Amino acid sequence: MTSTDDSPGADDTGRVIREPVSAPLADGREILFYSAGDEPPVPGVDHRDLPAAPRDSPTRIRRDPQTRDWVMIAPTRQERTYKPPRKMCPLCPDPTGRSSEVPAEDYDVVVFENRFPSLSTAHAGTGFTLPEPVDELLVEAPGYGRCEVVCFTSDHDGAFSRLSPERARMMVDVWSQRTDDLLSRDGVEEVFCFENRGEEIGVTLTHPHGQIYAYPFRTHRTTTMTEAAREHRSRTGTDLFETILATEVADGRRVLRRTEYTTAFVPFAARWPAEVHIYPNRHVRRLAELTDAEADDLALTYLDVLRAYDDLYGKPLPYIASWHQYRPDADEGHLHAELFSIRRSADKLKYLAGSESGRDAFVTDKTPEDVAADLRKVLR
Repeated sequence: MTSTDDSPGADDTGRVIREPVSAPLADGREILFYSAGDEPPVPGVDHRDLPAAPRDSPTRIRRDPQTRDWVMIAPTRQERTYKPPRKMCPLCPDPTGRSSEVPAEDYDVVVFENRFPSLSTAHAGTGFTLPEPVDELLVEAPGYGRCEVVCFTSDHDGAFSRLSPERARMMVDVWSQRTDDLLSRDGVEEVFCFENRGEEIGVTLTHPHGQIYAYPFRTHRTTTMTEAAREHRSRTGTDLFETILATEVADGRRVLRRTEYTTAFVPFAARWPAEVHIYPNRHVRRLAELTDAEADDLALTYLDVLRAYDDLYGKPLPYIASWHQYRPDADEGHLHAELFSIRRSADKLKYLAGSESGRDAFVTDKTPEDVAADLRKVLR
């Protein structure tokens, strides 16, 4: 058992981000323990009889020549744990080290390599170069990257929305540390922190958790947004994301909350039910660039939106919450969170039917202004 660093890390913002304690799981995967207090966490020993994790990636990526998108091919995910009974939850702490992914008496936050990953083997010092498509139609490569599971709490019946402000802020620091660690690895092009919540979304483990993907390529959405930002700057000389934020604030109809440091709003052309974007008011690229005051405020605003989701229809709302982050030297990009649900009313779901699935052309059933008004009513 070793710590990834002997001392907390700090950048030029003066913000201190504590390093985790690293330990091995039975098959060689890494698990990271984060402590909310001053005492370092004490991992237990994983005694499970697991086959060793493969040295080479068991997954592949293939390039779609029509869209130029990379597609992850991961057949082993068919074997992943599916809706186990509570007593067999792999995310609950297990002091015996025999039935869970987390060998410990308890934990504050843990992060570990996914046992059934879409991408894998992005370990420090391992080189990887994405193949150049050139003119070939059938371009394939190993599914190099890393997929991590993030457990927000050891409470099986908890939820991110029920975390304390201090614990939500801790999660901002955990995402910050993992993003910078993964971005520093050879071959990692983009890091994506996200949470899926609710069986309607496709969640198979009800214990509160999220995921982090370290991709060897830039995803389609990031590429599209970056290209739009470049075109906007070329045409107007201004930053697209700053302009969006200023325009939403000036309009005001879709703004849910604006503080000294953070703004939450329903976007003008929202595609999803209950879609909300959260921006730090200061232009930064990634979570690690926030000051302590900005990180505190962003965590509070994020919590407030999730709690409004819980109250919107009087029951937990299925949602996806995702963070857009960029490398420090990226020519375009503004840190922000995007949250949305597939529930379009108290008793109806939004299905991605022909237009959405076949052409990526969304049809919404409610105006963004009405969605913002409904969310403001329940925003605590």
